[in-house]
Amino acid sequence: MTVKIFHPLLALIASASNNELARYVEFLKEENKILRARIPGQVHTRPDERSRLLKLGKALGQAIEELLTIVSPQTFYRWCREAESGKKKRNPKGGQRKPREVRELVVEIATTTSFGYTRIIGELRKLGIKGISRQTVRNILKEEGIKPGPDKTSDCWDNFVKRHAETLWAVDFFSVKTVTIKGLQEMYLMAFLCLSTREVIVTSSTKHPNSAWVVDQTKQFLDQTMNREKKPSIVMHDRDTKFTKEFTATLKAKGVRTNVLPIASPNLNGRVERFVQSIKFECLFRFILFGKRHLDYVVASWVDYYNTRRSHMERGHLPPIRGRRPKTVRKLSRNKIEIRSYVGGLVQSFERKAA
Repeated sequence: MTVKIFHPLLALIASASNNELARYVEFLKEENKILRARIPGQVHTRPDERSRLLKLGKALGQAIEELLTIVSPQTFYRWCREAESGKKKRNPKGGQRKPREVRELVVEIATTTSFGYTRIIGELRKLGIKGISRQTVRNILKEEGIKPGPDKTSDCWDNFVKRHAETLWAVDFFSVKTVTIKGLQEMYLMAFLCLSTREVIVTSSTKHPNSAWVVDQTKQFLDQTMNREKKPSIVMHDRDTKFTKEFTATLKAKGVRTNVLPIASPNLNGRVERFVQSIKFECLFRFILFGKRHLDYVVASWVDYYNTRRSHMERGHLPPIRGRRPKTVRKLSRNKIEIRSYVGGLVQSFERKAA
């Protein structure tokens, strides 16, 4: 059995001429510059990473200054001096390293809670540990390979969605072209989606999505959901001008607040936009739609199928609205299964026959 000793790059270098080597190095330098430009701020190395850089960089001599992009040459030379002396440069103010127990506690707080530097200091103060600064906390985490960054106590979007998912709804507009006696006309609809269940409520269509129509559709949405055990508490939406002050006031009157998404952040409303893609590609684009009544009928039929029959990965591959979870069986006779059609035969669903 042949043992692979050389890395492909080493084999390439070994067989290259000086001119070729120069071109290889020039290419790698340019590639490294591009990659480095994509990473904002400082790149903080872990002890093992620093050791590898030192091992390879010392052999290059002053040529390392032309290649370094991750740190400045001065920093690299400082690493060399520290490695040769066997210890890091002492704090010019005479500071001492904190006891091992304190350092381990800082790391444990950071990894357990994801708190930022200031909150970590607060946890230490509650335990009676004083004399440790924000910079010290930062240095400890940096040395342990925990990436320094801004205070992590500010809420992230994923946590916000998970915390409010059961009562958080997203809303967005979408449009469809229909055939009328006046030619093709754009019809507009609103889609409300529950972030937890993925249930969808789609409004009736209109050619004129003005404020009065938006308010009317919002009232109908509230009428359908206000008597539920877990009724909507937040409706998030983008900055479309059709979401007027009257729209916000209508929700507020029922105790529902709105959450306006930041500018240029389409991914934050991605779930409802994914539904819009589904209804268009799986249903609407497969019909020639003749006017408002036809469009509303097709949409209502497909939304009912979507909510009660169509499987959804985020719901354990079951529909958003369902009764009891189906009883697990090892096998099922074909005569106990029937195929049902929905949306005028557009989609089929395999279901157990009623007992």
